[in-house]
Amino acid sequence: MSFSEHCYRLFQDQIETWHMTGDVDAPLVNKYREDTMDGILYRKNWIDTVQWHLEDIIRDPGIDPVDALALKRRIDKSNQDRTDLVERIDDVFYLKYKDIQTVPGARVNTETPAWAIDRLSILALKIYHMGVEAARTDADEAHRAKCRARLEILTQQLGDLSTAIDELLEDIEAGRKYMKLYRQVKMYNDPALNPVLYQNQKQ
Repeated sequence: MSFSEHCYRLFQDQIETWHMTGDVDAPLVNKYREDTMDGILYRKNWIDTVQWHLEDIIRDPGIDPVDALALKRRIDKSNQDRTDLVERIDDVFYLKYKDIQTVPGARVNTETPAWAIDRLSILALKIYHMGVEAARTDADEAHRAKCRARLEILTQQLGDLSTAIDELLEDIEAGRKYMKLYRQVKMYNDPALNPVLYQNQKQ
């Protein structure tokens, strides 16, 4: 089994497990040790799944503005947690590959392995939910047909992305590409870097 297939199956399992309750406030029950790659991947996809549904909730046109603000703050924190976990996954890859000798002409990839896996996690959610929409019995056939067509596109994207992830890892292992760590350096969550936050601290 390729690494991308392993990740996708783990994501599918987490998504299906979460939807047994569908509670955005339920704590994570990780099926793997938190200090393992699988444990990190499982937590990462759990964060994505919960945030997917928080994004649905906040778009309710009848939501109370106070509740919406609290939800926005929660989504912001979720985004930061997601970024932190992606960077943690890249740390694992970097330690694994740091001693590999590169071949002459080796290139850096525009995207790190972990950020490609982040896209795979989101794609797993899209496929799950588009599948739900394609099977809805309370929607008309036109809706289901449209969703089936979109599901086919997403499935093609899954194949392409999975191949790209596996080829990237193969290239790094063979020294054809080299691993670099990139940080998102999000400024808006940092009280020392967001002007609105640090100016308020002075008042």
